[in-house]
Amino acid sequence: MCEQTGRMPLIGEKAPAFEAETTQGMISFPKDYEGKWVIFFSHPADFTPVCTTEFMTFASMADEFKTLNCELLGLSIDGTYSHIAWLRTIKEKIEYRGMKNVEVKFPVISDLTMDVAKKFGMIQAAASTTQAVRAVFIMDPQAIVRAILYYPLSNGRNMQEIKRLLIAMQHSDAHKIATPANWELGDDVIVPPPGSCGQAQERVDHAGDDYRCLDWFLCLKKCPHK
Repeated sequence: MCEQTGRMPLIGEKAPAFEAETTQGMISFPKDYEGKWVIFFSHPADFTPVCTTEFMTFASMADEFKTLNCELLGLSIDGTYSHIAWLRTIKEKIEYRGMKNVEVKFPVISDLTMDVAKKFGMIQAAASTTQAVRAVFIMDPQAIVRAILYYPLSNGRNMQEIKRLLIAMQHSDAHKIATPANWELGDDVIVPPPGSCGQAQERVDHAGDDYRCLDWFLCLKKCPHK
C-alpha cells in the first residue's frame, strides 16, 4: 500500500522493497535480509559532526547487533564516492569517546535521486528538501515495520535505546509478553491483560510464585530467558 500511495510505511506494514547501490555493493531489500532483523537509518549528509559520532557508535556496536540477528543499513542523499571518502576519514582521523580506527562495514546507501528516502518518508520538507532527517526503521525477519523513530537534524540518536528496543521486541515475540517503561533485559515483564472479567478475577486469585499482580490489569513475572 505504501509504495502505491507514495506514503511512508507504518508500524505493522510491509516495508517497501528496493534495490540500491551502497558502499558494500548493490543490495536488494528485503531479499538480501531474509530471516534477519534490520535497523535502517538515515542521516542528513556525509562529513557532518553529528552523523560522524552516530556512525562511529553504530559501527562500534555492529557485532552486538549481529549477535541479535540484526543487520545495520544506513542512507543519505549523497553518492557512494562521498560515502567512501567520509568513512575513510572516520577510520583514519577521528577519535571520539575512546573510539578510534573505526571501520564502518555495514552498507551505506547512495540515494542521490532520493527514491529510497521518499519511500520511507525520510525527506520532510519543513526540515529540509535536500537532506534526510534522522529516521530509524526497525524491520523484523518478515520485513514488517515494527518500530519507527524520528530525530531532528540537530540531535544525535541513542544507539543503546535502539538496541534496548530491539531486544524488547524480540522478547515480546518469543514469549508473548509486554515490557514496562525503562525495561532492561532481566527486569520483570508484563503478562498480557485478561480478556474477560472471569479471567481477570482468576488471574488475581492465582497470583503467587509465577507472577504477581499490582491490580487485575497489571501483572508482572520474571523475565524469561531466550
